[in-house]
Amino acid sequence: MGVFRYKGYVGSIEYSEEDDCLVGRVLGLRKTGIIFEGKSVDELRQDFHESIDYYLDDCKQNGVDPEKPYSGRIILRMPPSLHGEIAEKAASAGISLNEYINRALRLAVG
Repeated sequence: MGVFRYKGYVGSIEYSEEDDCLVGRVLGLRKTGIIFEGKSVDELRQDFHESIDYYLDDCKQNGVDPEKPYSGRIILRMPPSLHGEIAEKAASAGISLNEYINRALRLAVG
């Protein structure tokens, strides 16, 4: 699966055998479902861009803040023992637990 990026939004790229076309949806939105489609990659990209533009215009016209795809906040559950180990490592490094986890995740994704 590939993705498109536009104005801070990310859209998936998939093939629908049933409809014989490419389809996608905007990822990371919890309240709003935005789906787009096309017969070619260029059509899919164009429909993705138009869908985002339409969504943003609609929000603006209705005085609604558009939903952001990723807030930067996550709830992370882990065993208490791991939590303790990470907190100790962060303290030893002289940084916050949050910064320690961010650094580890940055390393993990390259």
